[in-house]
Amino acid sequence: MEDEMPKTLYIGNLSRDVTEALILQLFSQIRPCKNCKMIMDTAGNDPYCFVKFHEHRHGAAVLAAKNGRKIMGKDVKVNQATTPSGQKKDTSNHFRVFVGDLSPEIATEDIKTALTPFGRISDACVVKDMAMGKSRPYGFVSFFNKWDAENAIQQMGGQWLGERQTRTNWATPKPPAPKTSYESNTKQLSYDEVVSQPRPRNCAVYCGGVTLGLTGQLMHRNFFYFFFFPFG
Repeated sequence: MEDEMPKTLYIGNLSRDVTEALILQLFSQIRPCKNCKMIMDTAGNDPYCFVKFHEHRHGAAVLAAKNGRKIMGKDVKVNQATTPSGQKKDTSNHFRVFVGDLSPEIATEDIKTALTPFGRISDACVVKDMAMGKSRPYGFVSFFNKWDAENAIQQMGGQWLGERQTRTNWATPKPPAPKTSYESNTKQLSYDEVVSQPRPRNCAVYCGGVTLGLTGQLMHRNFFYFFFFPFG
């Protein structure tokens, strides 16, 4: 289906001398490009970029023509970009399977092909390290049906895919960031709640009109100063 073909490409392993204009010039010789966004890694890794096309078939043609070709002396890596933010599928209610211990050569299409016999797949991806331009040794496959996902986990675990045996399990959601002790023990009070508290407990001072960036630590330091030096 055309929707499964690449419309945005990831181009990695680029020379630091490569520019957006050069990429557009080279790729437009094959098919017309819509735009190019170069990402310069401040950590010292090679830059990479994303090129967007007007049509899915144009991206597929460039992917086939340019992957592994040299640009300014380096063999560039061209892959289908992981789902763009504006086009991300909503698979939150689907059944997600973790596929680990993958060989470096295994791509998204490989795990999708391997797990397709178990049922209808809504999404699949091998996780990319965009900075390094390489695949990480794991990916995810989402199924519409829970039974299909369970079947895939049971039967694909330990099966050979490429040069390694796969490891499968349910994908666990990323846990939320833990709250600080201050956040977990302190209730946010409104102005009316502070004022209406009984006098023996009303030791709080309401401060309004504060600017962005003002921290609790800074307020504590200033109020501490006025408590001990009330007359400046």
